[in-house]
Amino acid sequence: MNSVWARLTHEQCQQLHNASLEILERTGARLFNDEALALVCKAGAKVVEGNHVRFPARLVEQALSTAPKSVTLFDRNGRPVMPLEGNNSFFGPGSDCLNIVDHRTGERRRPVLQDVAEAIRICDGLNEINFVMSMFLPSDVRQEIADRYQMEVMLHNTTKPIVLVTYETSGCVDAVEMAEAVAGGADALRERPFITCYINVTTGLLHNADALEKLLFLAGKGLPALYIPVVSGGTTGPITMAGGLALSNAGVLVGLVISQLKREGTPVIIPGFGGDALDMRTMVDPYCGPDPRGMAQSLAHFYQLPMFSLGGASESKLVDQQAGLEAALDMLIAAASGGHIVHDCGYLESGLTGSLAQLAICNEVAAWIRHACRPVEISAETLALDLIDQVGPDGQFLKLPHTRRHMRERWYPTLTDRDTYNGWLDKGGKTLGERAAEQVSQILATHHCEPLSPTAAETIRRVVLRAEAQAGSESLAPV
Repeated sequence: MNSVWARLTHEQCQQLHNASLEILERTGARLFNDEALALVCKAGAKVVEGNHVRFPARLVEQALSTAPKSVTLFDRNGRPVMPLEGNNSFFGPGSDCLNIVDHRTGERRRPVLQDVAEAIRICDGLNEINFVMSMFLPSDVRQEIADRYQMEVMLHNTTKPIVLVTYETSGCVDAVEMAEAVAGGADALRERPFITCYINVTTGLLHNADALEKLLFLAGKGLPALYIPVVSGGTTGPITMAGGLALSNAGVLVGLVISQLKREGTPVIIPGFGGDALDMRTMVDPYCGPDPRGMAQSLAHFYQLPMFSLGGASESKLVDQQAGLEAALDMLIAAASGGHIVHDCGYLESGLTGSLAQLAICNEVAAWIRHACRPVEISAETLALDLIDQVGPDGQFLKLPHTRRHMRERWYPTLTDRDTYNGWLDKGGKTLGERAAEQVSQILATHHCEPLSPTAAETIRRVVLRAEAQAGSESLAPV
């Protein structure tokens, strides 16, 4: 996919980079992990007040020189399917929505584990959804180990790459153990990773123990990590977009330094979003506001590092015109600016609610974007000058072999309507949301993922049961 738009110039990216370096040298950050402190101290960072670290610019520049500029995610069967480089964009859902808008009834309710399983099956069956996340937080399992159930369900219901979220480091360790069982061992997973972990960091200057533990664990394994500091303008960072992005990027660079000190060359995926702020009228954290769009993508391209971007979300509470409008604009900007892993498709209510029908609409949007952004072939065959001359002013091209040969290169929608008015009425006169819900039901009725091997499935189940036993309860919800 061709990138057609850059929000920031090279000079502006250099300014933001320099600002982040100044933040790290002048203000510093707190690291709540002894191993991380030992690594940066040994490398020459200045540590005061126990865990307050000031980073010299040379540590950042060294880390930037050793971090891989490209990361490829594989599918469950070992095929390379997501090269995170250049302007390639890949779309998928988000994780852990607290509510679901049920596509069958329109009801907004608490999700259960079966909703997670259905969401992953839908992702597996939609051609333009390239990776999966759990989408929902299941309410019918023990909450402190719900991430193990989510991982088990994802492994059973898709062969696509998985972006996982875990609540504690132990969940990350268990998820990697499950993935290694599927891949055929630790070496096989490192060589052909089909998982990556989304690590939420408290702020750009506060690096919580759990985030650092996960980063160090994944770096030790040689597995890619998404290290994402959270900065909200007006609360945990400046209200200005430049200030907020400089602060969050400082935190990104901290993670990059620590990962490379742990294991030089370990892959790290940086955020392709930042500079956000709360809506000061409602105090809602908007997921698809226009102001910061494209800034962090420009900065990630400046570093030539793989990025975790976002798109496809809406602030709407249901699948309506607002949801379609915001998701489409958001996804188009993400693709136009060259975002790599574009997550949050299917999100509603600023990330509190998810919808499988909305996810199907995002799949349609992604198909439209791919066709709109694809390279155009201009050749003797496509110019068809001899054919134009042969047909002349009075002929037509409808029955010609050239038309039959190339007609399927055009995009044909699966959800959006191109029928006549009477044809639309004859098919029920349905809205886009209604057609999307029907598509979801059709996929659930007909699509089934390639099963795991019995050995891998048994190992995964043992990991979940072990987590249940450690949590002090019997298994509540077998797959």
